[in-house]
Amino acid sequence: MRDEAAPVQLGLHVRVRHGLRRPHNWLQLVRFTCVGASGYAINLAVFAACVHLLGIDYRVSAAIAFLVAVTNNFLLNRHWTFQARHGHAGFQAARFFAVSLAAFAFNLVFLLLLVDSFDVAKVPAQAVAIVIATPISFLGNKLWSFRG
Repeated sequence: MRDEAAPVQLGLHVRVRHGLRRPHNWLQLVRFTCVGASGYAINLAVFAACVHLLGIDYRVSAAIAFLVAVTNNFLLNRHWTFQARHGHAGFQAARFFAVSLAAFAFNLVFLLLLVDSFDVAKVPAQAVAIVIATPISFLGNKLWSFRG
């Protein structure tokens, strides 16, 4: 027999409820939103420039805009939002990029749906798609990319 107590596994709903009670988490959410707003502006500016100035297909433009914005967001989130200087930057970047790719895939589905099925103009459709994908990005980065 073992004397060690097994770690208690709390359900997701219990962990979320406890997390919502910590002011630190709300501050991180505000910072993440500020970083996201800068990434949002960068993404839309690059997307609009690619589509309207350079004449690049909107799907390719979305990928280019994503790459520019994700670089900005990683640097700001690592140093300011999550203050994750304790971990290896390369590993954090890989995890951040994986989470960002998942959020981008979700974003792209909504972008295609809005443009191709609902005939929404490309830049406003991208703006809406980014907002829809943001919660995936926050949760993935908080719980995995920059976890303490």
